[in-house]
Amino acid sequence: MQIPIWLLWLSGSFLAGAIPFAVIIGRARGIDLRQHGSGNPGATNLGRAAGKKWGILCFVLDVGKGLLPVLAFALAWKHLLPPGMVVGERGEVYSPTTPLVLSSAWIVFQWVLVAVAAVLGHVFSPFLRFRGGKGVATGLGATLGLFPVVTVPAFLAFVLWYAVCKLTGYVGLASAAAAASLPVFTVLSGLVLGRTPGEIAVFVGLTGILGAFVVARHWGNLTRIRRGTEPKAAWTGKA
Repeated sequence: MQIPIWLLWLSGSFLAGAIPFAVIIGRARGIDLRQHGSGNPGATNLGRAAGKKWGILCFVLDVGKGLLPVLAFALAWKHLLPPGMVVGERGEVYSPTTPLVLSSAWIVFQWVLVAVAAVLGHVFSPFLRFRGGKGVATGLGATLGLFPVVTVPAFLAFVLWYAVCKLTGYVGLASAAAAASLPVFTVLSGLVLGRTPGEIAVFVGLTGILGAFVVARHWGNLTRIRRGTEPKAAWTGKA
């Protein structure tokens, strides 16, 4: 893939992820999220400030802004290759006239970077002076788009997130648990699907980095949980 086009894909994914839906919805409801709850411009804080239905709407939109760029790249990447390049049976890209070969793992790596760019856009939004949310919903959308290897693991991680939320009432704890489980689920998925070691390594590297990043972003929540000062989410029925 030509570098200028590749940079456009990364930039587009970053800007899509950077759209601050929580702030936009909050302002439409006459609410400045910086003055409510945790001050975090995310779906959970919006739900506390504006109500459950608005939090759910924001969550869906945040998932979508991570999902759509990743799906778009999956559909378009073959049409963006330099002239003369050929796609093999396992996704390797090569030129019939030169020894240049790009492995399927390299194509997966490019795809993965599009997903990472969307999450980074959400966390470091230029529309919010490079501040943002914690990346859970957008990360879920981005990983759901990495089909089929990470789609099922992302869904299982979401199920775990919901279960921990309902059991404990702590969204931060649930987010950290789901993030930590994602690389494990991804390894199992890659083995079941028979992906190459290189492809599995790229996918696990992505989910491991995203998982560590999400846990780090929720470290303050985990600290407050240990101290007994973290508020529980009302929608879980535990507040």
